Amino acid sequence: MAAHPGARGTARPATTHPQTATRNVPLILSGANVVMPTGTLKEGQVIVDGTRIAGTAPESARRIDLTDHWLVPGFVDIHNHGGGGASFTSGTPDDVVTGIHTHRLHGTTTLVASTVTGDMDFLAQRAGLLSELAEQGEIAGIHFEGPFISPCRKGAHSEELLRDPDPAEVRKLIDAARGKAKMVTLATELPGGIDSVRLLAEHGVIAAVGHTDATYEQTVEAIEAGATVATHLFNAMPQLGHRAPGPIAALLEDERVTVELINDGTHLHPAALELAFHRAGAARVAFITDAMDAAGFGDGRYLLGPLEVEVSEGVARLVEGGSIAGSTLTLDRAFQRAVTIDRLPVEDVVAALSANPARLLGMYDTVGSLEPGKDADLVVLDADFGLKGVMRRGEWVVDPQLG
Repeated sequence: MAAHPGARGTARPATTHPQTATRNVPLILSGANVVMPTGTLKEGQVIVDGTRIAGTAPESARRIDLTDHWLVPGFVDIHNHGGGGASFTSGTPDDVVTGIHTHRLHGTTTLVASTVTGDMDFLAQRAGLLSELAEQGEIAGIHFEGPFISPCRKGAHSEELLRDPDPAEVRKLIDAARGKAKMVTLATELPGGIDSVRLLAEHGVIAAVGHTDATYEQTVEAIEAGATVATHLFNAMPQLGHRAPGPIAALLEDERVTVELINDGTHLHPAALELAFHRAGAARVAFITDAMDAAGFGDGRYLLGPLEVEVSEGVARLVEGGSIAGSTLTLDRAFQRAVTIDRLPVEDVVAALSANPARLLGMYDTVGSLEPGKDADLVVLDADFGLKGVMRRGEWVVDPQLG
């Protein structure tokens, strides 16, 4: 749920090292621990030729020694509302680009821009703006979080703007996105919810169960109708109960469902994270940021539509009521936390940050792993899993040699 910058939240460009063009200079990135779909190659190498990962290195290739580093695929974020002081819901096109670039600096080379609950006409207009950026290749598509969610589990959404998921209105947003709608979050127990799930499935758009007050049985019905994602599992839904297991149990147990997790240390207890990985398995988890404007920007006051948000020590909460209002997370921090604090295997974390969301978006043929033929999207991490370099489509966004 993105917060919109208020008077003290003016967007500003993020800073980085000067970009180093590599498209005309083939590279051999050697000596690193390279995480591949089949496992980790110690002292491995990745060859970059133009915008792609290559299988063989031309004689003109320049070698970069990355000994004692990790080389992993670029991160794929399917749920992100903004960053760098900029909102994907309310900002200008330049603001949106600022937010995109902020997350690229932290390793997210593929990003789906998420909107927040608003008036239908306004959301349709936003979809048009964001679809242009998708057509330009800046974002991978659009995610509509709201307005078709439960007032009982609204989180930091404006209750007066919520509405039942009428399939005709869902179709209006899909059409406005001009083929770039990737996902819609729904409270599928509401009137029209199941029919809307079927509509989304028919149009190749992901139906995500979230901000829901559904029972276990209602959630099973939604999955059978075609829902395939759990929007930030555990958050904004009934807690797991031993007599009334609710949506969490249904979403965890079904092999067709990918579960989003916000691994920032605020949204989830480590035991909940462990439960999700244990029950769903590493192949069904997608780490997301659910980031709002303050990601990569700083503490302060922001506006979420008419709702005021206070960001303090990196945690965003509504001023009135104290509900969590998205996150200030970046995926490099999610990676480092998952490995160093949660003690998850590096290969499982790479799957959750890259391969799984890429498959979900239908983009695994071009992104999500370091296999030859794919886009040269990659992240360089040091021995402590701190970010040192980011490459997107063969160009350094953050050059590890200048760090």
